[in-house]
Parts: sequence; C-alpha cells; structure tokens
Amino acid sequence: MALPQMSNAESLPNAHQNVLDAWSSFGDLRSITNFVETSAHVSTNRVFRITLSDNSKLIAKVSSYGSYFQFAEDHDRLARCSSQLRGGRWSGFLADVLTKNGRPYTWYDGSCWAVFYTDVQVNAGLPRILDDRDVVSLAREMAEFHLACTEITNSLPPTSNSIKGDAVHLYDLLRGDQAQTDFGLDSLAISTLQRFTHDLLLHLEKVHYDEWTRIPILVDWNLGNFSVRPTTADNTKSFEFSTRWDYDWFRIESRLLDFYFLSRVSSRTGDKTQFSYSAHTLTEPRFVKFISAYHEVFPLSRTEIEFLPFAYRFFILNYVIREGARFFRPDLCAQFRRDAANHYLVESERIDLSELFAAIR
Repeated sequence: MALPQMSNAESLPNAHQNVLDAWSSFGDLRSITNFVETSAHVSTNRVFRITLSDNSKLIAKVSSYGSYFQFAEDHDRLARCSSQLRGGRWSGFLADVLTKNGRPYTWYDGSCWAVFYTDVQVNAGLPRILDDRDVVSLAREMAEFHLACTEITNSLPPTSNSIKGDAVHLYDLLRGDQAQTDFGLDSLAISTLQRFTHDLLLHLEKVHYDEWTRIPILVDWNLGNFSVRPTTADNTKSFEFSTRWDYDWFRIESRLLDFYFLSRVSSRTGDKTQFSYSAHTLTEPRFVKFISAYHEVFPLSRTEIEFLPFAYRFFILNYVIREGARFFRPDLCAQFRRDAANHYLVESERIDLSELFAAIR
C-alpha cells in the first residue's frame, strides 16, 4: 500500500472554498466575511480564523489526514467529553465543536473534510522554558485533568482505533514487498522498524494492555495548543489550564500516551528549542520532578512507568512512520522517518527509568 506524499498546498488546494462550502452546508444565515490562516504549516491541515457577518469569530479546519470516518467519530467523542465536563472545573476548557441537529457537524466531499470550532478565548501561554514551579503546576493540572477524564470515560462509546490495531496495521505494511518504497527508507531501517513494532505488540500482550483504563487523551501538548491563567488561590500552583484546542491526535487510550509531549514542555531546552522527536526529555531531572508532582495527585504504578518508553515508541511508529506522509509536510516527514529509524527508536532502548521509579515510591 503506497503512502501518499503531499504538501500542504497540494493536499488542500481549495481550502478556502472547502470552508465556504462547509459553512453553506451548515445552514447558518450569517456569511463568512474574512479569513485569517492560523495553520502551523507543519502538517497537511489548514486552519482558519473566520469572521462572520455579525462580527463573531469561529475556527475552521480543513483536513485530508487519515480517514473522514475516524475524524467524525473523534469529534463525536470530543463533543461528548466537553458535555460531560460542563458544570465543573473543566467547563469551557475544550473548544466546542459546532453542532447541527444535536450532533457535531462535520462536512465531507469525498476527498477532504471540515469542522468548525468555537474560537476559545486565548489567555497567557507558557514560557518556552518553564521554571521548577511551573513544571509542578503543569504536572498537577494534567493529573487533575486526567482524573476528570477518568471519571467520564465509562460514558463514552469505544473508538474504532487502538494502539494494538494501529501497530498491527503498521507491522503488516512494514513486511510488505513495497515497504522501502512506501516509507522512503532502506532495508536496514525497515528491519529496525519491524523489530520495534513487533516488540511493542509483544509488550502490549505481556502487560495485558487491553485491560488497562483508557481515557480521552489529546497526545500533542505542545505550547501552541493550550493557554493558561495565573492563580493565587492555590499556593501549590503558579497557573491553571485555561483553554485547549487542536485535536489532531485525540484518542481514548492510556494516559501514558500524553506524557511524551509533557516531557518536552517540561524539559530544560523547552518545547520549541529544537524541532525533533528525541526521547531524551523522558529522563531529564525536570521530568522526574513532573512525575513526582503528578503522582501526588493521580498516582502512577511501576508498570505504567515501565510503559513510558513503549508509549513514546508508539508515537514514533504511528504518527511519524505510519501516518507521517499524510500529516507532516513532505520534507519534515522524510527527515523524521530517517531520524526515527536511525536514531530515536534505538536510543529509546537506553532510557534509564530508575529516577522515575524513585519518584513514585
């Protein structure tokens, strides 16, 4: 199965028109009067802040990444999450999906799809490099959010994707005759990817992952995806989460899948200093501090800490290798795939978890 290589412009050449068509199909009497593109220009998605004829604003996203049917399913679950979280601490945290006839509205033309979100009020962003108190605040906020998601998870229907299903699919692709061509990698790199995918599947069986608690998770916690507000009411925290947007990698899985990006935000170099997906941030003293503070609010088990390298490898194998060509710009996809096969995965075998184990005693 060939994996398509495409640029942002090539994948969605008519994104403005797609938004207009999606809005027309939505049936709102207001018209769109202005577009401001807010795309990160890293992925194949196009994101716009649109102004309507009554001067209100919305966020529109046009995508061809993955599957429309998975996209629609994810937004149904996201809308349910937002509804279940209303009335408490997390009310209004997630940007809402616009609805039609009581259901999240998504538009589909057979080749691409679109959705509209409320334009959440963006408060302060975190600094590029956090201080120790901010790391503790990040940990406590994430633990509290994960606890809230754990409380609502039983009210959510299951999703059609899973770590195991995605890994099985990738393993089949890597064993195919066209793997080197499809992934743009040599035979040694393909063999490396096969081994790590096989080992991930074996570990899932070993730890009985199918029996683990799975909660709504957002995976990508880079600094451009959420805002915070300062707090003085709680001396243990310097800030609280305010708003969160961007749901490209939403899943219902183990909370451990959120931790790699949280380690990047906590790191001494900061989330945006170097654009790479190295695993070194999982062992930095700052992430040990993060784990210790998180554990005080929502305890972690030794088995979960042992799973951290596998959660990281799943991110690399699924989002960089399996889905990379459909999500990242072609130049970044090629770079990330080479780095993953030649460096990231092998280096992750040398992760020393001893300090993290100590942090949860």
